[in-house]
Amino acid sequence: MSFTVAIIGRPNVGKSTLFNRLVGKKLALVDDQPGVTRDRREGEARLGDLTFTIVDTAGLESSDPDSLTGRMRAQTEAAIELADAIFFMIDSRSGITPVDRHFASLVRRAGKPLILIANKAEGRSGEAGAYEAFDLGLGDPVPLSAEHGDGFASLYEALREALPAETALAEIESEEEAERPVFADDEDGTELDLSKPLRIAVVGRPNAGKSTLINHLLGEDRLLTGPEAGITRDSISVDFVWRPREGQNQAGERRMKIFDTAGLRKRANVQDKLEKLAAADALRAVRFAEVVVLLLDATIPFEKQDLTIADLVEREGRALVIAVNKWDLVEDRGERLAMLREEAERLLPQVRGAPVVPVSGRTGDGLEGLMRAIAKVHETWNRRISTSRLNRWLADATQRTPPPAVSGRRIRLRFMTQPKARPPYFVIFGNQLEALPKSYERFLVNGLRENFDLPGVPIRISKRTGDNPYSTKGKRKIW
Repeated sequence: MSFTVAIIGRPNVGKSTLFNRLVGKKLALVDDQPGVTRDRREGEARLGDLTFTIVDTAGLESSDPDSLTGRMRAQTEAAIELADAIFFMIDSRSGITPVDRHFASLVRRAGKPLILIANKAEGRSGEAGAYEAFDLGLGDPVPLSAEHGDGFASLYEALREALPAETALAEIESEEEAERPVFADDEDGTELDLSKPLRIAVVGRPNAGKSTLINHLLGEDRLLTGPEAGITRDSISVDFVWRPREGQNQAGERRMKIFDTAGLRKRANVQDKLEKLAAADALRAVRFAEVVVLLLDATIPFEKQDLTIADLVEREGRALVIAVNKWDLVEDRGERLAMLREEAERLLPQVRGAPVVPVSGRTGDGLEGLMRAIAKVHETWNRRISTSRLNRWLADATQRTPPPAVSGRRIRLRFMTQPKARPPYFVIFGNQLEALPKSYERFLVNGLRENFDLPGVPIRISKRTGDNPYSTKGKRKIW
């Protein structure tokens, strides 16, 4: 039986550092300045033989509920509500502050098992602050150093004591898991596997409405939103199940993992260290995803930065869906949509045929069409084409439009195969292929895309030339 623990505390006490230490990866952004974390972030934590869900939250601050910090506090309170236990963290070096005392009463009223953590307890000043934590009346503090990894044995014992039933079940399950035989993973990664969640990253410029769109898709205010640009910093992953409306999809429900990312501005305009870290986290989400949704603002679509992001997605080899948000603000929608699709074909030839879907994150219009487009382009991204079909097409294409001649000798394309997908990757065998012009490669890519129905996915082509038996290069001369 799994359980959930939320890390609570005022800003800059080390909550994200502890989160990263428990999940074993640097998932949450960490910086010396307070208020880095804004959304609540979940991860799979391991502490000794215990495996559980850990939730990193924004620092608790008193403020107006309608302000940004007020909305951040609401996200933290939601995490407290859903958690089975609470890690209440203080900074041992700073000692107990009035803010700590105020929010200690908040977590006490939650009625959840609570573990008081005195972080940064290394050194003499840290030890003194840890003893001071007794004044909060929340039980014995657990002194540790999240940055250096000290004190986690004590944290393990405190967690076992706070949740005896849940941790006992976790221990039994871990013993059963150890007794099960281990089989090698024989998946080659080249075929569509509907049993695994489809990984989707939503990217775009700041204030395009990414978090609002995902919230409407989930049916809850899971992500922090507001009129301010650049609210999202961490790339937050959320698991959900898409259930198509009856009669619109025969595949049934589909498990998905969707990543909300920070808005990406032009690199020259990014000076702040935190924004650089957030942008790097967004790019990591793109590399981890299978399908990337590029969210445009319908009032100012296809800005230069949008095209740069689309080019990045293509270079990373990910399937692309273009979603035009704020569609409820557009007039003459039919004419506008036709124009946007024409612009996409003209401005993004490297992912020709990528679906352009109008949506509204505020009202939820178009979300069903967006999810169907994601499922379809993911299927295309995983598609493999038989060698016989490829070579029948290649013979016909080269007969109608032969490759050019080089030094009076014509380039010959003899054979083609697709060794893998994700994205579709083709290998051509022939002679003098190093001299094959880029324009003819584009002709082949466009032909593959059109004849085998491969819209919206990058296509990779590799060229292999056989050894020339008459070449004396690399051979030893015999006199």
